[in-house]
Amino acid sequence: MSPVAIAFAFTLFAGLATGIGSLVALLARRTNTRFLAASLGFSAGVMIYVSFVEILRKAQIMLSEALGAKTGAWAAVGAFFAGIAFIAIVDRLVPESGNPHEVRGPEDMVAGSPLPRAALLRMGLLSAVAIGIHNFPEGMATFVATLQDPKLGLPIAVAIAIHNIPEGIAVSVPVYYASGSRRQAFTYSFLSGLAEPVGALLAFLLLQRFINGAVSGLLFGAVAGIMVFISLDELLPTAQRYGEHHVAIYGLLGGMAVMALSLLLFL
Repeated sequence: MSPVAIAFAFTLFAGLATGIGSLVALLARRTNTRFLAASLGFSAGVMIYVSFVEILRKAQIMLSEALGAKTGAWAAVGAFFAGIAFIAIVDRLVPESGNPHEVRGPEDMVAGSPLPRAALLRMGLLSAVAIGIHNFPEGMATFVATLQDPKLGLPIAVAIAIHNIPEGIAVSVPVYYASGSRRQAFTYSFLSGLAEPVGALLAFLLLQRFINGAVSGLLFGAVAGIMVFISLDELLPTAQRYGEHHVAIYGLLGGMAVMALSLLLFL
């Protein structure tokens, strides 16, 4: 399989994990919030560790080779914070009422919910749009990282997939209680994850002609910034709202340890 096909496959896997979240919401009477908290913390640990220890370091090496040591170091740091600025702007475009990282589980809405069906359906659809906006740059990040180094791409794809599970819950729960249709709720949740492979496709179409050492370094730096922002702004706060603070932190440390071990095994 070609590197491009592998990158698309990893990105598709990560994006469609929203469907797993939908199944969790539709088939379980209650959400296992402690497990979700630990999983989200684990995902954040993986992404933070790999961003600082591996991806940002590789960005600096690539840019130093292309631009010189001092200029390359400045460029790597600039790309890192540019990635943070980019995902922060995207995050600000999403209305608070449609924030896909608000804690929702199947127990949060029941058939007798005080919200009217139209409001519930609007909440679900707005969450789907919000998730699409969030997942678009995540898909670009997963694709670029995998294209440069599949060994890095796999843990990133798994971390993003874990991150997408509560997003699937956020879409499917209100749609289900508004429509009464599990199929419709699953479909909207599943489709919201397609924004990630669409982001990957756009990255491929726009950047394939311009990829060189310097561009790859800048992209790697931006990817590191995007993933650190996602971890600190979305994953950890959501993990702590789902469960105990310590559960989220233990998951974070576990993710860092697993990522560190995996990198050492591939030395």
